[in-house]
Formats: sequence, C-alpha cells, structure tokens
Amino acid sequence: METRKTLEEVRKLFEADRFATENGAVIEEIGDRSATCSLVLTASHRNAMGAVMGGTYFMLADFAFAVAANWEKMGCVSLRSDISFLGAAKGEKLFAKAACIKDGKTTACYRVDVTDDLGNLTATVTVTGCHVR
Repeated sequence: METRKTLEEVRKLFEADRFATENGAVIEEIGDRSATCSLVLTASHRNAMGAVMGGTYFMLADFAFAVAANWEKMGCVSLRSDISFLGAAKGEKLFAKAACIKDGKTTACYRVDVTDDLGNLTATVTVTGCHVR
C-alpha cells in the first residue's frame, strides 16, 4: 500500500519545475486530483502598462494543473489549454486552484480558476491532459 505524500514532499518534487518556482510559484494545498498554488506579485510580473502580464496568470494556472494532475502519480501532460482573462488583479498575490473535472483512461480535463488575494476572479483555464504512463 502506497503512503500519501505530504505537502512538503510534493513541494520538493516540484522544485524541478524551475520556470514556475523561480518565478515565485508556491504550492499551497494538495487534494484528490486538485491543488492550489500562489504567487506574490512583483514588478517582474507586470507589463509596460503596469498590469499583471497574461503569461503570469497562465504560468501559475499551468503549474497548478501540473501539481494537481501529477502529485499523486506522475505522468499527465497538457495537450491543450484555453485561458480566458476575466479581469485585472487588484491585490498583491494570485492563487490558482486546479480541480479535475473528468479523469479518463487516456485523457483528463481540469479547470483552474485564478483569483487575487482580494477574491477577484482574474482568469479561468481549461486544460485537457494526456496520461502518458
């Protein structure tokens, strides 16, 4: 019988996801095919207009998907992602909460909602993943 990984073990596992972690993404929570990740916003996450760059929202959402889909058993990769930007972040921190909608034999579907620390929904991402193992 396999033991469940702790949050610290999962954080250690995903240190190898250097693009996300070196840009400040942190794993906050893990659950059954779900995860919440956060990011403290800095000047490096902003565009020339001073707003949070779209890639910041997507990077955090993609990382949350990766954690949710792989922390229990590695082997799910993204086939397609669709992001809708819904509003500019007003707070100082972002949260991406990924949850599995459907997990099949070969494909999976996840929804990731990105909010700021004031509760504003800033983006939503739908990810279709493929089980490669």
